[in-house]
Amino acid sequence: MTREDELIQKMRQGDIDAVNELLEMFYSEILRYCLWHTPDRSLAEDATQETFLKAIRYFDRYTHKGRFKSFLYQIAQNTCTDMWRKRCRTDVSLERLEIEFSYLEQGFEDIQSDMVLKRLVSGLPEDLREIVLLRFGQDLSMREIAEVADMPLRTVQSRLRSALKKLKKEFEKGGQL
Repeated sequence: MTREDELIQKMRQGDIDAVNELLEMFYSEILRYCLWHTPDRSLAEDATQETFLKAIRYFDRYTHKGRFKSFLYQIAQNTCTDMWRKRCRTDVSLERLEIEFSYLEQGFEDIQSDMVLKRLVSGLPEDLREIVLLRFGQDLSMREIAEVADMPLRTVQSRLRSALKKLKKEFEKGGQL
């Protein structure tokens, strides 16, 4: 039994400490994901908080099959989309994002490579961009991406392959997407 399994079991029994530990376990990953999908850090933090509030609120609907991480990513994806629609804010420049990331926080050691990845995939269609970000920005497995995106594994694989071909082609041209 993994630590996640133990915590899920304790949560079902009403253990608040288990809730806190489980949230701490995934907080930095979900915040990082939300940073990819929102125009600024404060909105990403709001989306992260809302993601965990929804996870707790709807926990009784969750059936644990060792996929709590995927459950959180699905909630985060929907939350970011909802917040984006509500706020309808324009995209923030990458320079401003770099300023906001000027300090280190747990889980943000690779922020420079994250900024490069964000620049590279910014021109991809949204469906391809999401898969690339989940795979390389969040380091999710193909199966986890299929669960988060709610699509067959083969579709995820073909879209990732297509995105990588487009990135390679643009990179070889020396151009931007």
